[in-house]
Amino acid sequence: MISAEIIKSPQLNRLQQELKSGNAKALKLFWKWIKEGGTPLVEEFESDIEERLVTFLWQASGEPNGVSLISMMTNPTTYPMTRLLDTDLWYVTLQLPSDLRATYQFFPDNLPASGKGTFESPWEHYRQDPFNPKTFAFYDGDEDPTGVKLTRSVLELPDVPPQPWIEPQDYVRKGKVQLHQLQSKILGNERRVWLYSPAKYTAGLGKPYPLLVLFDGWAYAKLIPTFTILDNLIANRVIPPLVVALVDSLDMETRMKELIFHQPFNNFLVSEFLPWMLTQFAISTDPSERIVGGSSAGGLAAAFAAFEHPDVFGNVLSQSGAFTLLPKGALESHWLAHQFTEREKLPLKFHLDVGTLEENSFRDLKGRPSALAGNRRMHEVLQAKGYKVHYTEFRGGHDYISWQGTLAEGLIALLK
Repeated sequence: MISAEIIKSPQLNRLQQELKSGNAKALKLFWKWIKEGGTPLVEEFESDIEERLVTFLWQASGEPNGVSLISMMTNPTTYPMTRLLDTDLWYVTLQLPSDLRATYQFFPDNLPASGKGTFESPWEHYRQDPFNPKTFAFYDGDEDPTGVKLTRSVLELPDVPPQPWIEPQDYVRKGKVQLHQLQSKILGNERRVWLYSPAKYTAGLGKPYPLLVLFDGWAYAKLIPTFTILDNLIANRVIPPLVVALVDSLDMETRMKELIFHQPFNNFLVSEFLPWMLTQFAISTDPSERIVGGSSAGGLAAAFAAFEHPDVFGNVLSQSGAFTLLPKGALESHWLAHQFTEREKLPLKFHLDVGTLEENSFRDLKGRPSALAGNRRMHEVLQAKGYKVHYTEFRGGHDYISWQGTLAEGLIALLK
């Protein structure tokens, strides 16, 4: 677990000494330097090249009761900042791995504090870092079915692994994206489905195309550059051309109902969604050429769908799957992992990824194991049962900024 102990940075130490010695201009010059160079302030940690001292800064106007850093980098995820003497500078310095990629925000305590520091917090009260130009928007003006509207600041330390597939390339031909509305009699609702076909898609000629189905369609269409990733991977012949469906969630309440061990949702996939897909594209009926995936509750739903219908989906792509969530009435912490233990081995292949910071959580876990523990347990169970599992732990949190990189890794692992 990453230490959240306050360690004052060398730069702040020098500033404090200047102020104590009576240099009244020191603070003004420091803020000028910060505004020109940006934040957070990253400094070497003694002789350890694998870690850095990272100082987060907030310039407070007026007399706030305090300021907190909101991030999975700390445990608890709401971490108080310290005021430097009687100045307008608030700070917290963390000792962090040099290959970390994460997001963060600030919470000035003079703002309304209802639900402060939890997933249910009023996100509009959080603030991005005004001195950090790197941001990750969770809302881009389009309708977001979950209701979450926020922009987080981004931290990428010097040794962070690259995400080579997320940027558009001039030489790459783009696939075709269509937005549809799909009605379900089984679920009694209607949802958006984004359909992607590769640049050179041809119906009725040659072998049918592999299929990828991802839940939380809006997130994969808007937050993760899924279509760009697919274009790049296909153009560089890292994966074969495939057809992709991003199945949307309606709202947070419906999402948490449908994606957590909901039999009608699996019935919808098999009896309504897939037959409709077969009318849209020439897709393979071979389960080994079909992937079902998602992040968080979507990763859990993908694994559950494949568990119940291995004759339909032969591959699972789970990004930080919420494997510690339980069906109603269940008592054991790792219910789905236990089901895989008890059942005969199925013809399935898996990609699982999870962040090392997911030992922490914005939600109250209510005694449940963390997402990191849940994924490690699922990996152990599947491996012991003899499944083919590509498993990776990235240095980050429960965060789309990390999943946009591991999505490509998962597709390569399952389709190569």
